[in-house]
Amino acid sequence: MAATEQLVPNEITGMALPGMGRALVTAGKLPQTAAEEIYRKAKNNRTSFMQELTHAGAVSSYDLAQTLSKAFSVPLLDLDAIDPHRLPKGVVDEKICHDFKLIVLSKRSGRLIVATADPSDPEAAEKIKFATRLNVDWVIVEHDKLSALLGLHATTSTQALEGIVGDDFEFDEESANATLEIKETSSAEVEDAPVVKFLHKMLLDAFSMRASDLHFEPYEHTYRVRFRIDGELREIASPPVSIKDKLASRIKVISRMDISEKRVPQDGRMKLKIGPDRVIDFRVSTLPTLFGEKIVIRILDPSTAKLGIEALGYEPEEKERLLAAVKRPYGMVLVTGPTGSGKTVSLYTCLNMLNLPGVNISTAEDPSEINLPGVNQVNVNEKAGLTFAAALKSFLRQDPDIIMVGEIRDMETADISIKAAQTGHLVLSTLHTNDAPTTLTRMRNMGIAPFNIASSVILITAQRLARRLCPICKAPADIPHSALLEAGYTDAETDGSWVPYRPVGCSACNNGYKGRVGIYQVMPITEEIQRIILRDGSSLEIAAQARLEGVRSLRESGLYKVKLGVTSLEEVLGCTNE
Repeated sequence: MAATEQLVPNEITGMALPGMGRALVTAGKLPQTAAEEIYRKAKNNRTSFMQELTHAGAVSSYDLAQTLSKAFSVPLLDLDAIDPHRLPKGVVDEKICHDFKLIVLSKRSGRLIVATADPSDPEAAEKIKFATRLNVDWVIVEHDKLSALLGLHATTSTQALEGIVGDDFEFDEESANATLEIKETSSAEVEDAPVVKFLHKMLLDAFSMRASDLHFEPYEHTYRVRFRIDGELREIASPPVSIKDKLASRIKVISRMDISEKRVPQDGRMKLKIGPDRVIDFRVSTLPTLFGEKIVIRILDPSTAKLGIEALGYEPEEKERLLAAVKRPYGMVLVTGPTGSGKTVSLYTCLNMLNLPGVNISTAEDPSEINLPGVNQVNVNEKAGLTFAAALKSFLRQDPDIIMVGEIRDMETADISIKAAQTGHLVLSTLHTNDAPTTLTRMRNMGIAPFNIASSVILITAQRLARRLCPICKAPADIPHSALLEAGYTDAETDGSWVPYRPVGCSACNNGYKGRVGIYQVMPITEEIQRIILRDGSSLEIAAQARLEGVRSLRESGLYKVKLGVTSLEEVLGCTNE
């Protein structure tokens, strides 16, 4: 780490740039004006220059690390070569590591080797030296890899609970079974309670491990916490069963639920501040079970809606069909699939593209999962009489251009949505069906006339989420020719020109998978399909016609992802039907 920095004024503008800014300008990686603007934002937002620089994306993490390594004469290290499971734990307080974004790599003869992405901040070295009485040798790493490794290096939730509860605290069975009473005078006690710290640790761990849901599950003699990571539930912790009522009460308090009501399901929301400029929303659901309340917390990250359609996994022709449909002035676009298949993210990605100053967008959801500035979002409240149908009727008196309905559940909602699509509005919505062709027969079963379906629906996209193979450790798979044919490949496709891959597993992934990718069936409603609908044809006829028009089924779309090496054959077989 460099010695205490002196801000040196620029000869032309007089603005004092920090050492990192000067190094980037000198190396030609960042224009002077851009560096000054980033530094001005950092001062106004009371954040670091590094934070604003990475947020702006002005310099790639690799270029930044290389430049700083040369400028400050500090060695450069690739964190991909580090096994996170062998890193020393507990050497430096986790709060220091989190606040200053650094990680201890090793401890040798009274010195610590510490990885950082920002060598221009002298305060970190002073903090470590004061806390450990050890000198620090720095290495520079790429900031995105460091952030990922910080998440992996976090202690497990079970260890955190043991450290918090320890020998100094015991759960009292009587008080654990009693309703938690919140008093104004006990706010400090509540903030220091082991249950509060444990819950906070759970939420941070879930976010750092890229989990989508947290499950708190009470049983007769055990209590477990599971995270859904890349679509798969994994047990993370087994805290004492006596914690269940206190934990449930704490979650219900901060989610603004009724803590005295344990007999009926409840829904709520809460927020967690992660860093100085990022807040994550959580959707909370409670369910009374035999041995207590099961609680599921869904992580709602608004940044997922701004990833762009390229990040969702659409193939070029599928993306063109979807974009052509959502850019039309009126009609209905339906996204279908089971719960957790990414329908909301797909819809909000489309809304984000359509969200322009000259467009009025209104959404009705139960509840709104992603906050999107510029969009008028309404939470459905059936107890108060605000149903999807009531919200839609109100929207039509609000001069809308685009309407998004969270889900079409009944005939009344479907009828109003179709009338809106027929009278000059673009309507986006979801349905729970297995694939695109069966969506049309589901609408017929709801009581919608064929001519209304044919004249309003312009495109249906069905989707699933498959786990993405880790690019670091995936290996070629030896799959018999007969198994490939049985999966759905043709003889022409199994000519040996491509190689399927299988999961292996490494320190950077979860059992060979890292992240998820969408598998899509994007079916435009063409004139031929309209004719089939008008004569009340079956979903099999619609599927056959769509195939003639070049629309892949979900299985075929998944098999194509296997050919590209994106996912494995067993993953596709597990999430699609044929």
